[in-house]
Amino acid sequence: MRISKFTDSQILAILKEYESGQTAKELSRKYGFHYQTLHDWKKKFGGITSTKELQKIKELESENNRLKKMFANLSLEHEALKDILFKKVVKPATKREVVNYLVSEYPINIRQACKSLNLERSSYYYQSHRKEDTELIGCLNELSEKHPSYGFKKMFYSLRNQGFGWNHKKVYRVYKKLELNLLRKCRRRLASRERKNLEVPSSYNEVWSMDFMSDALFNSRRFRTLNIIDDYNREAIWIEIGLSIGAMHMTNLLDWIVKERGKPKAIRTDNGPEFTSSVFTNWCHKHRVEIRYIQPGKPTQNAFIERFNRSYRTEVLDARIFNNLVEVREITAEWLEHYNNKRPHESLGNISPTQYLLKKENSTTPDSSIEFSPFQQNSSTPKTL
Repeated sequence: MRISKFTDSQILAILKEYESGQTAKELSRKYGFHYQTLHDWKKKFGGITSTKELQKIKELESENNRLKKMFANLSLEHEALKDILFKKVVKPATKREVVNYLVSEYPINIRQACKSLNLERSSYYYQSHRKEDTELIGCLNELSEKHPSYGFKKMFYSLRNQGFGWNHKKVYRVYKKLELNLLRKCRRRLASRERKNLEVPSSYNEVWSMDFMSDALFNSRRFRTLNIIDDYNREAIWIEIGLSIGAMHMTNLLDWIVKERGKPKAIRTDNGPEFTSSVFTNWCHKHRVEIRYIQPGKPTQNAFIERFNRSYRTEVLDARIFNNLVEVREITAEWLEHYNNKRPHESLGNISPTQYLLKKENSTTPDSSIEFSPFQQNSSTPKTL
């Protein structure tokens, strides 16, 4: 753009002479400009009578341009920030990546991007001089493989004893980065179980089956049931109900049942923590009862109790809504009496467990040395355990 040789005040003076009556050609010869320029000046400075008015107009124009530029920059930054609204930008390293992204995707410079993210430009241009942690990572991984139970302190002092001079802050930073500080869930190792055929015992009190079930009350509080049956005639020996049934509770219950009914020769169970606990195994060893564990993940090897669980689930637990444990125990006792004495069982020839036992006793010569009375749950109740 060519700069005019006349100042604004000179142009205003020439326009005043033109308005006083002089022609454009006379003024153009007098001041040395083309007469058409005079008409351009009239369009631009028409209505302005003094230099102060002209100065105010120029100030307003500059302010208007400044505001337009500011609005354009703010709109651009707003659009850029909307793009990264759902990105978690906290650490300086992450902010540097976002700044590079904004500069490449939007027509803004580094200064604007840093300002919008509240990041100092010195932090953006900072180059880390930290050494690589490859050697430390290798040492920590080697220690964690050899000694999985080692925590941070043992690993740190092991590295110190080996002659490494890394301080505890650096070691702990890499230790956390490798996620070695997280608790590791060790898989519970079970002893190998041999498969044993599921056979119907030849007499009562020969093999019992036990299993746990769980359900919830109306208030969503969970409770457990311990089911015990005799595999010979599928008789339900007992169903213990409680919020928590541990191994000690279970062995006290077995003591009471053995006192009332007699002990079995063997008990078939799964590999639950209550059945593999030392409390239960010591009780079986003390009473000379064989434990027949099924193979892990093979519930069909304990099919008698699983079939009983299904009947109890469909006819009692899933059929009613319980408000408290008292209701569960009362309804379970009524159902057990019906199950043992009246409910037909398909595998027993559509007769009840009690009728099947009486039928077998009448069909064989009874042994006078053994007295047996079918165990009824509602005949007596165990003492508080």
